[in-house]
Amino acid sequence: MINCLAVDDEPLALELLADNISTIPFLHLVAACSNVKDAMKIMQENSIDLIFLDIQMPGLTGLQFIESMTVKPMIILITAYKKFALEGFNLDVTDYLVKPVPPDRFIKACNKAKELFELKQNQKSSVPVAAGPGYFFVNVDYSMLKVTLKDIIYIEGLKDYVKIHLQSSQHPVVTRMPMKSMEEQLPPSDFIRIHKSYIVSLAFITAIRKSSVFLDKLELPLSDTYRDAVTALTGKF
Repeated sequence: MINCLAVDDEPLALELLADNISTIPFLHLVAACSNVKDAMKIMQENSIDLIFLDIQMPGLTGLQFIESMTVKPMIILITAYKKFALEGFNLDVTDYLVKPVPPDRFIKACNKAKELFELKQNQKSSVPVAAGPGYFFVNVDYSMLKVTLKDIIYIEGLKDYVKIHLQSSQHPVVTRMPMKSMEEQLPPSDFIRIHKSYIVSLAFITAIRKSSVFLDKLELPLSDTYRDAVTALTGKF
């Protein structure tokens, strides 16, 4: 199933887009947003594989939204204007649809996204994470992305995915990988697991309580399973 997001500032267009998505059996609509700000929030909270995106919107345009992304999902632009096609494809979008979109053209774009998604999944399952001194690589958007250990603040597990939160970026790196596999890539002298869903960098821990670990102002849960290992750092609790 491909998790997708619909973004369009026109209510009727957004409703029609959501209806069209509902007819495609391999698509799961996570949310329909009327602006980029809401879309960004959804992307921070969910793993999104595909975005159906309008271009001309108040505030941040669709093209500016794409340019702001550190990690890009597949993107199908849907717009009333043909003039942005070249710029859109220069941003490596999956497809470019002009309103009103014929049903067969919409289905073709969705099938194209499905083929790319399956190719990406096959690449992920066949290419292991490569570790090196102070860094490792993860699969992100058809590329092997280098992640430096010292840049990692914490790692969050989300079902079959992990989010790697970095000091150098406002947007986490999202990759398909079991939390256990990620944990095996990290040196225990620098990282510690505090919860089934969280691994943190020791360098960024600022305080520890009985049921919480603090990374500056961020509070993460400390579960009973991992409490002994964490509190051994302080010798208390």
